[in-house]
Amino acid sequence: MSDPALGLLMLGLIVVVIMMGFPTAFTLMGLGMFFGFFAYYRGGEAWADNHIFDLMVQRTYGAMTNDVLISIPLFVLMGYVMERGALVDKMFYSIQLAFRRVPASLAVATLIVCTFWGIASGLVGAVVVLMGVIAFNPMLKAGYDVKLASGVITAGGTLGILIPPSVMIIVYAAVAGQSVVKLYAAAMFPGFFLAFLYLVYIIGWALINPKIAPKLPESETRVPVRPWVAALQQAYSRKMLPALFGAVLAPAKALNISVDGARIGYTMLLKNLGFALVPLVLTLATLWATWWYVVIHQQPDIPTPPAASIQQKVDDAPQPLGAGATSQPAEEKLEELGGGRSGAATRNEPETLQQMGSSELRSTTTAPSYTGPAPEFYTYFAFIAGIFGLVLLYYYWTMEAEQFEVLRLLVASVMPLGLLTAIVLAVILLGITTATESAAVGAAGAFLLAFQARTLDWKRTKEAVFLTAKTTSMVCWLFVGSALFSAVFAILGGQALLESWVLSLNMTPVQFMILSQAIIFILGWPLEWTEIIVIFVPIFLPMLKHFNIDPVLWGVMVFVNLQAAFLSPPVAMSAFYLKGVAPKHVTLNQIFAGMMPYMFIVIVCMVLMYIWPGITLWLPNYLYGG
Repeated sequence: MSDPALGLLMLGLIVVVIMMGFPTAFTLMGLGMFFGFFAYYRGGEAWADNHIFDLMVQRTYGAMTNDVLISIPLFVLMGYVMERGALVDKMFYSIQLAFRRVPASLAVATLIVCTFWGIASGLVGAVVVLMGVIAFNPMLKAGYDVKLASGVITAGGTLGILIPPSVMIIVYAAVAGQSVVKLYAAAMFPGFFLAFLYLVYIIGWALINPKIAPKLPESETRVPVRPWVAALQQAYSRKMLPALFGAVLAPAKALNISVDGARIGYTMLLKNLGFALVPLVLTLATLWATWWYVVIHQQPDIPTPPAASIQQKVDDAPQPLGAGATSQPAEEKLEELGGGRSGAATRNEPETLQQMGSSELRSTTTAPSYTGPAPEFYTYFAFIAGIFGLVLLYYYWTMEAEQFEVLRLLVASVMPLGLLTAIVLAVILLGITTATESAAVGAAGAFLLAFQARTLDWKRTKEAVFLTAKTTSMVCWLFVGSALFSAVFAILGGQALLESWVLSLNMTPVQFMILSQAIIFILGWPLEWTEIIVIFVPIFLPMLKHFNIDPVLWGVMVFVNLQAAFLSPPVAMSAFYLKGVAPKHVTLNQIFAGMMPYMFIVIVCMVLMYIWPGITLWLPNYLYGG
């Protein structure tokens, strides 16, 4: 048997052996060592002198010194601390009250909490199990269809592995040699867009067939109003914002209110006024941050012209203050913080990175963030600010006791975790910290939130640390095994054989994109995302240059595609996670049936991403140029 044939046999055996239930990491290492021994074998050579042992040491050391992998244990620790801290119960209750008048309100609240909690934790199993315990039984008791209830939990729970910060993105970045920062920015919009498609499907199904999601009784949608709030309305105004301002500015009547023998304090009035002003503060902060980043931050105070412009000044040629004067500092900043090489330095890059490059992201044109905002920006900004102002005016004009209580619950349960997640993502995307440093910030913030909620004791902390070590060890061993496997596969000529076969088909880029994504989609049925990322994705990566496909766009489409790996039987891990906490009368077939529509939604999302690549590439191109 020829060496390339041995490589193909090796590739086929790995799928069969994994499906038989053997551990993936050690299977990869075992097959790599076995086939590598024959690949390096020379007649008359002692078996201990075989170079496969040297390769094993080199690949293990390479995985140990990979800086990208350092952020994995920190992000995983962040997720497990939040899971063990039990911070999701109040969040589900408050969001359910906020969407109580929306069709299929429990399902909508479940999807929103799954999305939000998945972003914060990034753990699919933890999110599915938690939401199965918290939301599955209430939906069944309310008369919801089993398929709807199981589908929304399993599909929503998988979004955490797609929307940053995600361990899967870090693993792909390490395998493909891409920047984690760019991939985080690229996956942001597709992740939320997929969640939006799920939401449209749920509400649309409930509108077409209301029987699958009956309206909740009044007793379950009534918002509990504290007695002193009702007394405050009677003393000042039914509108809560004027009532709270009046109580703070003229507190005499408010301080005389007594509920169950306890009087209202001035500190309580200030605290509740702060709750009421949170939407206004968040809106102003968002608008100001957008204005600062687009208009102020992008314009350097003292531009540093490159060597070419200095030579032009020597030759008395005018040098305008523009893109050419600032592109180099921007590229240096990206190279330092992103971990990937910039497009302007293509000639100095290794050949392997050139093969994975893209003409779109390697353009030498100026980054938009350094050329000043387009004239239309000011019009759009004013229009959006006006819309926000009208919405806030209507909200505060109609806010009475129930709306205020819902807002208070949302602020208390959602805002701390939301701020932590926003800070973790913002410091990465804006280049303030590296992915590893932001992971450390997230882990520390998770501990602070859990301690503040008084839900994290020593026992739960030990469990979180143990599970983090277990998960991290699994990922690192996978990297060692996949590095050894892929090296032996290439030495045997399997990679070259597959490349020559694919190129001989004379496919167009669209056909190659469809073929590669279809293969990954099919592999998602028997395999998990870890095996696909570390074994099969490296096979396609060297071919992307030939078809002029951006590895960032292709990688994000793989991330979306791998959502189906959690939703497709027979190895649909989300279904088994949910079955473990579901009532006995709910069968596995019912859960599988509930997940199927979401697999088609994943395909629709991928088609739209390819038709409009700006969904994926606009944000990284805007932030880092391209």
